[in-house]
Amino acid sequence: MYSTADLQLFVRIADTGSLSKAAREQHQSPAAASAALQRLEQRLGTLLFVRSTRSMRLTTGGEIFLDYCRNALALLKEGESMLMADRGSLKGHVRLSAPSDLGRRTLLPWLNRFQAMHPEVMLTLQFSDHVLDLRRDPVDLAFRYGKLDDSSLVSQHLADNYRVVVASPAYLEKHGSPRSPRDLTTHNCLLYYLKPGLFNTWRFHAGKETVDVKVRGDRMSDDGGIVREWAVAGLGIAYKSWLDVMPDVRGGALVTILDDFSGEESPLSAVYPHRNSISPAVRALIAFVREQFEQTEWHAPHQSVNVRHRIK
Repeated sequence: MYSTADLQLFVRIADTGSLSKAAREQHQSPAAASAALQRLEQRLGTLLFVRSTRSMRLTTGGEIFLDYCRNALALLKEGESMLMADRGSLKGHVRLSAPSDLGRRTLLPWLNRFQAMHPEVMLTLQFSDHVLDLRRDPVDLAFRYGKLDDSSLVSQHLADNYRVVVASPAYLEKHGSPRSPRDLTTHNCLLYYLKPGLFNTWRFHAGKETVDVKVRGDRMSDDGGIVREWAVAGLGIAYKSWLDVMPDVRGGALVTILDDFSGEESPLSAVYPHRNSISPAVRALIAFVREQFEQTEWHAPHQSVNVRHRIK
């Protein structure tokens, strides 16, 4: 078995480039630290560092093992955090960012429950569809849709999600229901701005076929929550994340249309800057939110439909 203390020492030597400095941080003598490193190398059957009188430089094998070592220690820390959470001993400040609709309608009640369980945790919430820079902005944790553009960030998958086309029953009664994605060009579509610009090209799949439909409408916003409210009010058709509109669909305020065609995949993830910088409170919060998603039926309509129609 590996010693946790030996693994922690190895990581600190790699980070500081100094065995003696790492030994002091771990409250060990240089001799004890050197012996611990030798134990680790003997177990692995390879040298982890190229040693010199002034520094310790990772070997190729050391670089490979370092990533696995960090992950192993992070998982152990996460397990400790979960046990702390069970004992109600979590504390600290968590600055959290989430998309507008998801934050207000789904996450907020869950976050209130989390704080009731852990009253010493303070939350600062920013619900907006503007994507923040997690390395520059003061945010500890972000919930994001879609695939990450920045591969240096750490993400944990929370829920599968797709975009669906929705409208109110009143709108469909007045204007009719499109039968194919291309029929959307004759309808008033509710648009919103993303970081690259106006999101007015909606993508659909039917089997191996893909089609992009450029839509237009008389209303645009940079807030997905406003777009959803317009749709509920019967003012047009929206292309929204299923997680955002599911309560409206199940309550009858909105109806999904074009269910034989799959919208874009847009999985939900918890994102943070670095695995080793995450606090116990953040780890516990991620685990809590994941548990809430696992306990809820979130499948979008088209996920259970055997697609038979071709895109026309």
